[in-house]
Amino acid sequence: MQSMTIGKLARATGVGVETVRFYQRRGLLETPPRDGGIRRYDSEDVRRLRFIRQAQAAGFTLGEIRELLELDASDDRARARQMASERVAALDSKIAELRQARDALQRLAKECANSSMGPCPILTSFDR
Repeated sequence: MQSMTIGKLARATGVGVETVRFYQRRGLLETPPRDGGIRRYDSEDVRRLRFIRQAQAAGFTLGEIRELLELDASDDRARARQMASERVAALDSKIAELRQARDALQRLAKECANSSMGPCPILTSFDR
């Protein structure tokens, strides 16, 4: 891929220019030197930015993404597997928490539908 401006990099990866700059400030993405007053990015920057976005979508923090990027360079599969397993466990915990919240809300909605006396059970549950 030919060199591109920050705007083209942002469009190529589906993020905003400020997002690119944010990742640069956080040290996740290199800030290339200016070439004739313009910074030029290449296919490796596209790959790295996509990596960051996919890792974020999987729920990794920016600190964890930094470590994943370092692991990508060193090919430390054991640590990458460990981090993935930890993320899966955290997601499983969050899913369980969300299921409990959904079940409680469904129960409250049913109680609200079955009773027209007194305050709404949904609204009173939020006062507790």
